[in-house]
Amino acid sequence: MSLLKAPINTPVWIDITRCKACDICVSACPAGVLSMRQEPSSTLGAIIDIIALDSCIGCGECELHCPDFAIHVADKKSDAISFAKLTPESKQRAEAIRDNNYRLPTNYEK
Repeated sequence: MSLLKAPINTPVWIDITRCKACDICVSACPAGVLSMRQEPSSTLGAIIDIIALDSCIGCGECELHCPDFAIHVADKKSDAISFAKLTPESKQRAEAIRDNNYRLPTNYEK
């Protein structure tokens, strides 16, 4: 078994084949990077989506909370990734996603 390598210049990525759409990683993300999106072929009718890749702070909360090992965060030490700082805008986006049943509101403008 080989070690999983981060895609180039990607702070967080998802193995969709492992995701069961449980929403746990979305609820754990403090920066509003993740959201659920409609996916009719999914068992629960939704699937995880990365909506604000540039806002990832590299905290790893999504990866730590995923029960199916479907989400991965680049290693801050060995990967040449630049992570963002947690901003008021990203906090507001995360709150809007949580308040909208873990989906980005359609009228969200930030």
